[in-house]
Amino acid sequence: QVQLVESGGGLVQAGGSLKLSCAASGRTFSTNVMGWFRQAPGKQREFVAAISSSGGRTDYADSAKGRFTISRDNAKNMVYLQMNSLKPEDSAVYYCAGKVLYSGLRSTENYNVWGQGTQVTVSS
Repeated sequence: QVQLVESGGGLVQAGGSLKLSCAASGRTFSTNVMGWFRQAPGKQREFVAAISSSGGRTDYADSAKGRFTISRDNAKNMVYLQMNSLKPEDSAVYYCAGKVLYSGLRSTENYNVWGQGTQVTVSS
């Protein structure tokens, strides 16, 4: 079973950048599809980005396209989310998650392992 720990969150001004990291433990990490989700207070958890097990395929929410980049390093058991041109509406707790199949990427129900989350706050 893969375990996930996120880091890299913090406070940044609008227009700034942050790079989130997700450290994974477990032998099956390289076979897992990985995703990033976020949840703002009073809102449902929403899909941000996902990457296939090899890193060759990615998917982004419309809100993330052109600003965020998901990547992974299977040799290091790491997944990253580079976030540029941040906006106040990007403020949320960001979660890393893993699943087996590269399908149903945007639904939280399809992910079977989650990290504890890291807070991102973007000030205006």
